Amino acid sequence: MILIISNNNERTTNKIIEWLFEMEKEFIRIHEDEIFEIAVENKKLLLRSSRSSFFLDEITSVWYRRGRLKIKRLKYENPSVNAHMNEVQHWLEDYVRTILESKKHINKASNSDINKLLVLEEAKKIGLEIPEYYLADNTDQVSLDKTIVKTIGGNPILDDIDKDLNGIMYTSTVHKREKAKFFITFFQDKIEKEFEIRTFYLNGKCYSMAIFSQNDERTKTDFRKYNLEKPNRNVPYNLSSCIEEKIKLLMQALDLNCGSLDFLKGKDGKFYFLEVNTIGQFLGLSHTCNYSLDKKIADYL
Repeated sequence: MILIISNNNERTTNKIIEWLFEMEKEFIRIHEDEIFEIAVENKKLLLRSSRSSFFLDEITSVWYRRGRLKIKRLKYENPSVNAHMNEVQHWLEDYVRTILESKKHINKASNSDINKLLVLEEAKKIGLEIPEYYLADNTDQVSLDKTIVKTIGGNPILDDIDKDLNGIMYTSTVHKREKAKFFITFFQDKIEKEFEIRTFYLNGKCYSMAIFSQNDERTKTDFRKYNLEKPNRNVPYNLSSCIEEKIKLLMQALDLNCGSLDFLKGKDGKFYFLEVNTIGQFLGLSHTCNYSLDKKIADYL
């Protein structure tokens, strides 16, 4: 049986499930709001929630798409007993998660939130070109109009519940100096680019797409600022075998067998690695380039 850990209404997950139905494969999908308890039935470990249940030894492959497996921890009135049982339950939970990660899988819960700074350090060791970057809590030494700023972490969604507003933090060019100090921030040299490349990696193979974002002021710094009225031109692209081999080495070093990687083709002719996203949306790339990645993921699982 295939175990899928994802958000409740995640569109990409739905597409893979359509293929699993077509292939008549058994699967169970865990939602973000499910809380499981660990039980024993017929000498086998059983995980069950109010919505679903499965035996641990019946899982053959696991896809960590989004979210995580949440396990309920029992509480006891006696403080001494509770402290002891808390430790026992921790080891039992660790056993369950370790067994699941030992199955055939697409990524793991333990590496779903990867550190961008460590990724860049590893990429440099492997020999990928990286734009120069540094951390700072002020703009005193920032070269205006030649430096970009981006988040250290992922792509946070900013919510203002009171005003019913939300937004996303995009990569931006630094045009002016800030007088006040701020929290340590990631700065990187701005690369004059010809185009961007989004590469989806799956089990040793790369599927790439060139994104011509430079002709639109709205998307030239961050192509995610989509212009729906005049979309960027996107086409299938082949990275050199040398770069693809370095991608493979990087993903192996990070213990990832799936993810989306971003590159820039600079006007200087170099290919610059930017980051890897372990979740990475790929349906648009798959559809545009006719890669059928949803089918390939379903086949692997």
